Amino acid sequence: MEAYLDNSATTKVYDEVTDLMVEVMRIDYGNPSAMHLKGVDAENYIKTAAKQVSDVLKVDSKEILFTSGGTESNNLAIIGTAMANRRAGNHIITTSVEHASVLQTMAFLENQGFEVTYLPVNKQGVIDLKDLEDAITENTILVSVMYVNNEVGSVMPVKEIGELVKSKNKNIIYHVDAIQAFGKYEIHPRKLKIDLLSVSGHKIHGPKGVGFLYIKDKTKINPIIFGGGQQKNMRSGTENVPGIVGIGKATEMIYNGLEDKINHLYELKDYMIDELKKIENVKVHSSKGKNVAPQIVNVSFIGVRSEVLLHSLEMKNVFVSAGSACNNNKNARSNTLKQMGCSTEEVESAIRFSFQLDTTKEEIDYALDTIREMLPKLRLFTRK
Repeated sequence: MEAYLDNSATTKVYDEVTDLMVEVMRIDYGNPSAMHLKGVDAENYIKTAAKQVSDVLKVDSKEILFTSGGTESNNLAIIGTAMANRRAGNHIITTSVEHASVLQTMAFLENQGFEVTYLPVNKQGVIDLKDLEDAITENTILVSVMYVNNEVGSVMPVKEIGELVKSKNKNIIYHVDAIQAFGKYEIHPRKLKIDLLSVSGHKIHGPKGVGFLYIKDKTKINPIIFGGGQQKNMRSGTENVPGIVGIGKATEMIYNGLEDKINHLYELKDYMIDELKKIENVKVHSSKGKNVAPQIVNVSFIGVRSEVLLHSLEMKNVFVSAGSACNNNKNARSNTLKQMGCSTEEVESAIRFSFQLDTTKEEIDYALDTIREMLPKLRLFTRK
């Protein structure tokens, strides 16, 4: 049996998405900038995908910009906003537990002379709104937060953040990294007062190498890729039509009957947490219930290093993660757990399990049985 429990790293592409992408690559392969019929057909595919996404978000399709994925969406949102609004101020607010594609971008902007405030989090991985309120100054131009934490599944109060930011200064741009939240929550940027929203295709059973950035109409943002002026001069370069078609179709499919799918994930998550807590010397960092994301369980198996357990499970066809898959330094430890106040021992023994909509209880039970079998032996070996 196989238990693939690393879906926050990437998901399997829907068959329907794959079939449609192959059709576009083999039959409707025109360049959308071309003036002939093949180009018009390709352009229409892009328009269809933009409508599929915008219908889910309840926004205008012209507010959807397709990118190469979540990292580019985050980079464009942050750098593009900072550069476009520099005359209004040089202060940016984010959190201490953001994805590397945000934290590294903030570090770049600091080197460009911007001031960045990193808000701390509590033991649940969530910021205090009072800290945010105190951090906002007359020079603040951007607030950037993740919706769902990619390591432990904590959920930021995105609605309350939006209301607070706009009440302090309606001109502050509010960016939300929704890469782990899209496909798990109904997200309507206008209701949440979100100006910019980042999404990645391969987290929702779409292809890798494609994502989108929702840009609220009239938001002041500069492009960061230049050339032929595609996508209304906001992102030059020939559009990845098969990828765009794929993310559009995946969005449509994942949001069909979403509530029942998510309830299934919550049942799996709560069941797994209950069973993990029965194992000796285990510390679960993710919470039960619907106040947190439905697809992530982060747990420390005290006495066994993460990579040792990960590769031991791999030998039994149980696939998990020791943290974010997007960290180039494979020996790096969880920044989120550190910020939550976890001990070094807890950080070094942490494993992330992440589900997708078709994950079964049988897969969870197989993973749990394998862990129960392996853990005593691995701990004995470690003590020696």
